[in-house]
Amino acid sequence: MADDARKDEDLKDEDLKDEDLKDEDLKDEDLKDERLGDDSLKGRRERREGDRVPVVVFDKVTKTYNVGKADEFTAIKDVTFTVEDIPDKGEFVSILGPSGCGKSTVLRLIAGLEPQHPATSGNVRVYGQQVAGPGADRGMVFQAYTSFDHRTVLRNVMFGLECRGDMSRAEREELAKEWIDKVGLSVKHDADKYPHELSGGMQQRVAIARTLILRPKIILMDEPFGALDPLTRMHMQDTLIQLWREVEATVFFVTHSIDESVYLGDRVYLFSNSPGKILKEIDVPPPDRPAMAMQREKGFQQVVFDIRDLIDRLEREQDEHERELEDAAAAAR
Repeated sequence: MADDARKDEDLKDEDLKDEDLKDEDLKDEDLKDERLGDDSLKGRRERREGDRVPVVVFDKVTKTYNVGKADEFTAIKDVTFTVEDIPDKGEFVSILGPSGCGKSTVLRLIAGLEPQHPATSGNVRVYGQQVAGPGADRGMVFQAYTSFDHRTVLRNVMFGLECRGDMSRAEREELAKEWIDKVGLSVKHDADKYPHELSGGMQQRVAIARTLILRPKIILMDEPFGALDPLTRMHMQDTLIQLWREVEATVFFVTHSIDESVYLGDRVYLFSNSPGKILKEIDVPPPDRPAMAMQREKGFQQVVFDIRDLIDRLEREQDEHERELEDAAAAAR
């Protein structure tokens, strides 16, 4: 009987440990329910058991521009996160926050693009290596339309392959046509058009094809759908999810739309007002249905409302904390 009692107590202790792990992963009592993706959390715990090198690590990263000058400005401060390498899938990370909070700075630090790179302090590592500059393992899609005006759609999509120089022209054209079709454009009707002949949505499809044709391990997307109308935006979200599953890359997607971040992401990093800090990391349900269908569902909208309320509360708490620090500093003087 005594042995049975001890076994029961051990089981209770293990259950309590499991509950502590769940609470630590969710990181917020308000969002601890089925709406926020228990399956996603389980998957993350399972993959942490492996020995794979993380895709991206930020360790107390701060970026300040114009240091020591009158217009000195800190875009992000003490940003820390780790994105693991998920075999045969990749992860879709949404970065959500208000304008000017340093979301784009995070992407450009990963990409190794100046003037954001290098960080003022802290470490940015990609696959275990300190970021020294741009690399073929990372591809970026910008909000602004970045097609080459003097090149047709076909030649825009072929551009990266030309730079790489490991294919014949015929092979490049064949692969480029495949990707034109994959992003929802017509090879017959669109391949020979120039950028000024395309709508905004079509131009972004070209940009996505030009990036993904190179199959980078990391795809960085800086509000690529921000200028699109709502219907086109949803269609582009569906296209992106389909292509992401095909290339099995890790995606960092910057947006200020809560709906978009929840639909696209496996998890969401909530950023504060400038200087940007991560207020919270939230796991969300995966996009397993078309955007138009999923985003009108009650459960999806409830997640959006929960995050909106959470952002409001966390920002008020942050403002109060900063005021307390300012008051303490003033009193010390």
